[in-house]
Amino acid sequence: MDVGIRELRDGLSRHLSSVREGHTITVTDHGRPIARIIPAGEPTSIERLIVEGRVTPAAKRKASRPEPITTTGSVSDLVGEQRR
Repeated sequence: MDVGIRELRDGLSRHLSSVREGHTITVTDHGRPIARIIPAGEPTSIERLIVEGRVTPAAKRKASRPEPITTTGSVSDLVGEQRR
């Protein structure tokens, strides 16, 4: 079932009741799909692919992001310094 954002907002309880009954709702913005609301018990696409053996989960997590650099200049100044 396709539902626009305004219609979803105005009838949220009704639409969530439909999802509880097992239906999937595709939320659209100006006719273009932007999101899906699926029943909570239903596996996601990636979960389904893992169960089917078509996808293998990553062995370890990605490395954490480096700490941000604090500076008083702009990015252009930093790039200019590194090019010297």
